[in-house]
Amino acid sequence: MARILVVDDEPHIVRLVAFSLEKRGHEVRTAPDAPSGLALAAEWLPDLILMDVMMPVMTGLEALDRLKTGAATCEIPVVMLSAKSQHYEQEEGVRRGATKYICKPFTPSALADEVASVLDGDVPET
Repeated sequence: MARILVVDDEPHIVRLVAFSLEKRGHEVRTAPDAPSGLALAAEWLPDLILMDVMMPVMTGLEALDRLKTGAATCEIPVVMLSAKSQHYEQEEGVRRGATKYICKPFTPSALADEVASVLDGDVPET
């Protein structure tokens, strides 16, 4: 299955997402903040990154900008996760290079289904 990196500063969200994805057979690694996530992404080169938008030190959108300009990481699909659910916020994430923008709260099974659709190349409109 796929190698998935989960970057979120909320440990309970990370555990829930990682468990749900591992249950579907994916290899999951996690990072507690954007700088750690950027370093792990460059080293591990996952098939997909799930990234929270609101994190301390560096936002997920700032990390997305860096991922999309990095030679090794620019092609990795990034799915943004956020409690910010305004349409303009979602559009901003997609404009900056996110493959998809998923609003919290979400169910683990719904997130796993969204991940599967991105990995399959079937990305519906956000």
